[in-house]
Amino acid sequence: MSRTYAFIIPVYNRPQEIKELLMSFLTLRTSLKFEILIIEDGSTLTSKDIVNEFSSKLNINYHFKPNSGPGDSRNFGMSKSSADYFIILDSDVILPPHYLSAVDAALNIHYFDCYGGPDQSHQDFSITQKAIDFSMTSFLTTGGIRGNKHSQTSSYEPRSFNIGISREAFLASGGFGKIHPGEDPDLSIRLKNLDFNLGFIPKAFVYHKRRIDFRKFYQQVSKFGAVRPILIKWHPKTFKITFLFPSLFCLGLLISFILLPLSLSLLILYGTYLLLIFLSSLFKYRSFKVAMLTIVAVLVQFFGYGIAFLKSFVHILVLNKNPQKVYPNLFFK
Repeated sequence: MSRTYAFIIPVYNRPQEIKELLMSFLTLRTSLKFEILIIEDGSTLTSKDIVNEFSSKLNINYHFKPNSGPGDSRNFGMSKSSADYFIILDSDVILPPHYLSAVDAALNIHYFDCYGGPDQSHQDFSITQKAIDFSMTSFLTTGGIRGNKHSQTSSYEPRSFNIGISREAFLASGGFGKIHPGEDPDLSIRLKNLDFNLGFIPKAFVYHKRRIDFRKFYQQVSKFGAVRPILIKWHPKTFKITFLFPSLFCLGLLISFILLPLSLSLLILYGTYLLLIFLSSLFKYRSFKVAMLTIVAVLVQFFGYGIAFLKSFVHILVLNKNPQKVYPNLFFK
């Protein structure tokens, strides 16, 4: 089936990332026609000059708008395109040469109104970025409790750093909401409720830089933890016991230290788990430094997410407070 594609890329004060991403577009091996829409979300450090460098090489359009968040910027971009299918990327990704051909081939075999693709760390990424990538994607961590990605399942939620959505699904759903982060699972849930077909395309991976240090990573995963109870409040049927695992991990570890030496056996279990994390990372990256930093990344992820989830759970689901009043920083007007 012949379809037209448009890449929608919101950006906020990250021109260098846009340059790296656009350079990767030049390496795409495909005969498919596509357009690129760069949506500048009220940046003070714009990407316009960078985009102009590629205007003669790529079918690219640049739009500047007032700051309203990534979700609204994606909706803005999709409204400006006449394509049949939209592919939405974060500015901090790099495309492998086969990306678009892999997407098109997969949709021709099994069509999805909305798909998600995985992310990987590039060989040029820093050791911290590789450690964070492992903690976010491994089946041993939260990457293993987000549902079975390798088939069409009711639990899978495509992520907005690498997501595709048909024009029909965009128009029917109204696109992304004002919350951030959390706008991608919210959209996925609403699409499922509208009976659209969602799925995972394993070969449509991107190289995703994520956060460059543990402080920023902690801030990011804390927001993820705070958002989930809000999504549960909006969509009660989506609650899963696995959402509690990071919080239980944190509580169990703290209690085991407090109750020493009575909890020695529990600490041994934690040590065994972290050793398994270390060995898996060592096997994947062949780097002792990355493996050591992976343990740090996993602890930062679990404590950042787990503590924020507990606080939000109490405020939003137990005390029934208004999410926008408790967490105004998670919502764009």
